[in-house]
Amino acid sequence: MFESFRKPFRIAIAFVGLAVCGTGAASAQSIPEGVTAYQVSAAFDDVRFDLENAIVNHGLVIDYVSHIGDMLDRTSQDVGGQKQIFVKAQAMLFCSANLSRKVMEADAANIAYCPYSVFVYETPDQPGTVTVGYRHLGETGSEESKAAIGEVNALLDAIAKEAAGQ
Repeated sequence: MFESFRKPFRIAIAFVGLAVCGTGAASAQSIPEGVTAYQVSAAFDDVRFDLENAIVNHGLVIDYVSHIGDMLDRTSQDVGGQKQIFVKAQAMLFCSANLSRKVMEADAANIAYCPYSVFVYETPDQPGTVTVGYRHLGETGSEESKAAIGEVNALLDAIAKEAAGQ
């Protein structure tokens, strides 16, 4: 219920062109080539919850949540960390039985793409700005493989956009 009231008030900025092409900087952080990312002005926990819901809303089950920010904080002194990288950062891994089957029937080597991953993070230099995104899967191989991988990229984009209120 509260979800429907909160989302319209978010200010979301999409960086699809910059992220996929890998040109320029999306903000204080540059978006690596091959990554699609969206930024939204909101609380991290709200966007993280929206990301989880977006995955579930597509009929998928989260297999694993990687607590990347916590791990980097916990190990910082041990590895000579110089600065705090994230306020919070996570990646969520999941698979789609339907799309994974299509992708791997087209080419068994496409197993390399599974599980699929989306990320969410906030940095100390941009408090209140949360980035949500995914690594764009290379649409290579046969036409069947390209089409199936394209469907996975479309799913990942839909999930990231939903989480960012787009």
